[in-house]
Amino acid sequence: MLKRKSGSITIQKEKTQSRINKDSQKSARIRRQRGYHWEDTIVKRFNGSDQWRAFRLGSPSIALPDVLAVNTNESTIFAIEAKSGTSTSLPVPFDQIERCLDWTKTFDIYKKRKVLLAFKFLSKKRIDIGKYESRELREYFKIWDESLEITDCVCTYDGKFFAKIEGTRKELFLEECKMPFKTKQRTSA
Repeated sequence: MLKRKSGSITIQKEKTQSRINKDSQKSARIRRQRGYHWEDTIVKRFNGSDQWRAFRLGSPSIALPDVLAVNTNESTIFAIEAKSGTSTSLPVPFDQIERCLDWTKTFDIYKKRKVLLAFKFLSKKRIDIGKYESRELREYFKIWDESLEITDCVCTYDGKFFAKIEGTRKELFLEECKMPFKTKQRTSA
């Protein structure tokens, strides 16, 4: 009798763990889709602008920026790291900034080489698991300042940008990039 009850508990735990795994997989898939759609939107906006050509470069596992945008007439190249989400802050790991900088340094034929950090805060804010509230959609396009030490960073919904150093936040003041297309861009406070 005791064995049977124990087996029942084990089966129940396995079912619960299986449901949690499926929910985690679904959440990860949704996050990837949001990221892909934001990157795709950026590419389409650049390609719809005069003199610009942009490319989505692929998977993050192959050490490429999310998007590369080029304007040969103005000798300009942007390596873009794109972040999109429903939270109140979007993080950027230091290695993603670093790989974008590596790409801009590689294309030294261009006179203007910038790393852009593109943030999209969706019009729904996550307040709990599977629960959202409406808010204004916001986009920010920040130019990384090459004089700064590269660290993990975070952009907040109000457009403030912070370096994360040893568990503390230090505000950084990055220039907003004026984009060559229509955006939901806001000037940070």
